[in-house]
Amino acid sequence: KKHKGCLPLKIKAVPEGTIVPTKNVLMTIENTDPECFWLTNFVETLLVQVWYPMTVATHSREQKKVIAAYLHATGETDSLGFKLHDFGFRGVSSVETAGIGAAAHLVNFLGTDTMAGFSIPASEHSTITAWTQANEVDAFRNMLEKYPTGLVACVSDSYDVFKACKQYWGTELKDLILNRDGTLVIRPDSGDPTTTALKILEILAEQFGYTTNNKGYKELDPHVRLIWGDGIDYDTLCEILGSLKLNNWAADNIAFGSGGGLLQKLNRDTQKCAFKCSAAVVDGSERPVFKDPITDPGKVSKKGKLALIPTSTDDSSDEKPQFTTVPAPHPDDILIDVFLNGTILNEISFESVRHNAKLPDFDSIPLPSFTPKPPPGTASNSVKDKCICS
Repeated sequence: KKHKGCLPLKIKAVPEGTIVPTKNVLMTIENTDPECFWLTNFVETLLVQVWYPMTVATHSREQKKVIAAYLHATGETDSLGFKLHDFGFRGVSSVETAGIGAAAHLVNFLGTDTMAGFSIPASEHSTITAWTQANEVDAFRNMLEKYPTGLVACVSDSYDVFKACKQYWGTELKDLILNRDGTLVIRPDSGDPTTTALKILEILAEQFGYTTNNKGYKELDPHVRLIWGDGIDYDTLCEILGSLKLNNWAADNIAFGSGGGLLQKLNRDTQKCAFKCSAAVVDGSERPVFKDPITDPGKVSKKGKLALIPTSTDDSSDEKPQFTTVPAPHPDDILIDVFLNGTILNEISFESVRHNAKLPDFDSIPLPSFTPKPPPGTASNSVKDKCICS
């Protein structure tokens, strides 16, 4: 009755989409009624679930940086927004998870098969194999005839992807493809991504021809492109795009689809997202609250009231500005009020979130380190040092 059903809480948070290094304050929660001192920790379970969209958005954006760097180095970047397509719905634990993760990915890209967004007509294996192996070329022809214009994607590895590219797409259906007002996107879906993609590009170049762009890299005839959607994550992106560049292929020849690697292959510890009490008032006196376990210095928590301010001390980062956590109050604090006693404040549009998360100038994004065949179990940690707040 006292609060008329509203929670007596004040919540401040980083503007959504802001790029913040890990181990910084992203939001603060204070109770506004001393009788409800327990309420701040009571809401932890719900509020800490923001780890999921933050982590998806961060991984998606780091992959966007990889793609942007290779597009910029080997050609043009106009197609960047459509270069990583969300294939993740069936790989997550619930419909709600799919929707949240897909929305986080759309902060950075435009293409999705999970929720409302941009997509194109595409076959899947059963719509090809139902024609039987002997009639695979007819299944391919049917896709071209059903979709005579625009983009259309066709999975092509049901049996022999190299035969499909050379004999079917590149010979029997070649004229039909070249006479379309649009692009056929061929989807191999098995085998070693790097070697398979390179071999297919060479076959398609032989069958359809290619040009060399103004940066010296090969581009297929615009009527044909590839999409790779099997096992895609940050590391496989680096491997595939690095190998293409090494073999003088422009990154624009290929797009990617990602499922479990985009929406599921992560957890709350991926970026060490935690919710801790940092200050309390006891008998009228405010005290810092923190933990500092002797068995793990990495789990020391922050103490006192906290603010987040811009800093330019890390000149090695391509992200500007950088941020650091300092005691609150601070005049440069970027945390804003988002909730006060039951009222949501300072709502932000999705376009504003996208603007906050935009990439830095492409010239400042370095090409990631590239090892064509990393040893089994090798993983890059470069995604884990930033966080997109949502």
